[in-house]
Amino acid sequence: MANNQTVLRHTEDSFELQTNNVHEGAARVRDLTPAQRRAVLFAQQQVIRARAAKKAKDERQAALARMWMQEEGGDARSMPAAAGSSEEAYAGTHQVSLREAIGHVLRDLRTKDHKTLREVSENAGVSLGYLSEVERGQKEASSELLSSIAEALGVSVSQMLRMVADYIESLQD
Repeated sequence: MANNQTVLRHTEDSFELQTNNVHEGAARVRDLTPAQRRAVLFAQQQVIRARAAKKAKDERQAALARMWMQEEGGDARSMPAAAGSSEEAYAGTHQVSLREAIGHVLRDLRTKDHKTLREVSENAGVSLGYLSEVERGQKEASSELLSSIAEALGVSVSQMLRMVADYIESLQD
């Protein structure tokens, strides 16, 4: 339902009477105080930022999903031959430390589960940067941290250590 409202408008050198249609429930800007106007403007900006952040997040997730689909498609056809040869070439030129092997296995578990560093670090109670350094073999994690990371990845510490042993053994063969 629309109500008519008569408003006195002031222009540079005159005053005018103008009739406006006002709909029930519609907020009128001129009834707001300056502080309320700032609050409305701030809320509108927050909504715009939230929409942009959601769009960016959705785009990142779509890109990750595409990447995982491509990896799974490529892994299914060429994994045994390509993975073995690259691991052998790497082992031939570089002695793998236990720290690097643990990092390799942790990253492999995380990417196969399609989990991000952020998700695993939050679930394990470890900082994202530290987890990244552990995965790259730059930091040596304590047994307590390895336990919480393994739990966040859905495996026991013994399973994870067996995978590390298998990985090292595969590089030595």
